[in-house]
Amino acid sequence: MSKTSSAADTKAVTKPPKHKGIKLPYEKRKAMYGYGFIAIWAIGSIYFFIVPLIKSLIYSFYDTQVATGGLSLTNFGLHNYVDAFRHDQEYSKALVAMLKDTALRTPLILIFSIFIAVILNQKFKGRTFARSVFFLPVIIATGPVISIINGNMDTGGYAGGSDQFSTMFETNLVDQLLNYLGIMNISDSLTEMINSLTTDIFNLVWNSGIQILLFLSALQNIPFSAKEAAQMEGATAWEYFWKITIPYISPMILASLVYTIVDSFVDPSNDVMTIVLQKASDWQHGYSAAMAWAYFLIVGIVLAIVVALINKFVYYEVE
Repeated sequence: MSKTSSAADTKAVTKPPKHKGIKLPYEKRKAMYGYGFIAIWAIGSIYFFIVPLIKSLIYSFYDTQVATGGLSLTNFGLHNYVDAFRHDQEYSKALVAMLKDTALRTPLILIFSIFIAVILNQKFKGRTFARSVFFLPVIIATGPVISIINGNMDTGGYAGGSDQFSTMFETNLVDQLLNYLGIMNISDSLTEMINSLTTDIFNLVWNSGIQILLFLSALQNIPFSAKEAAQMEGATAWEYFWKITIPYISPMILASLVYTIVDSFVDPSNDVMTIVLQKASDWQHGYSAAMAWAYFLIVGIVLAIVVALINKFVYYEVE
């Protein structure tokens, strides 16, 4: 036997056999990756959101008491909902106050956000820094930070120490300034108006970061051809704003409106959420769940009415 034939036989023997596996097309493999990531999100949503949501709805129809091994459910019915609206005056007053406050603050936040977004969309030095300043509250709006800014130094993790540090975050600097100028007690209405104005300005800036970002993205998507056409027609800046800018960003106005309303309603510091969380901390889970679900239905009705009204004025570009 020749060396060539023996080498060929050895190579044929040592060559591993080919395994025929399942070969998926590239598009199907990408789809499988997507389904895998979605499956993780779906499992987490079902376990941490859907199941507790269903349990809270069930609890809202019962009187709940802490028992061995969990909660005991007794006295099925709508009595928790009836008690929340007919017997608990604090809850009803908080609902009315929350609706009024949201109705007043939402237009101010939207107008302020559009105004700042139009300014930040212009070309000027330091534009990136200015944008980051207005978006900064969204990043640092944590519990300890907002507690310090609101003047609650103990809950913010700061007790004692430098007076300069606490003065820097005090919320009553306006009162001190008026006292220093000697006009604090001249007019109570004037003092109250100045305090309300300064507080509202702070809240407007603090709660407008996401809305400014949405409007800024909408302004950058306005086609340059629309601006050229307006300039050729001799349109002024005021006419361009109302006839070009507002129609093009109107979908984002609706989205920002919905976001602002929801953000206001679910703020843990508002009166309704405070009552709901307090009842839950007092182990009144059934009563707390009934309040939360009633609040959820009211928020849904308000959003449905607002979207139905505003959607008539939204301009949708048709390709």
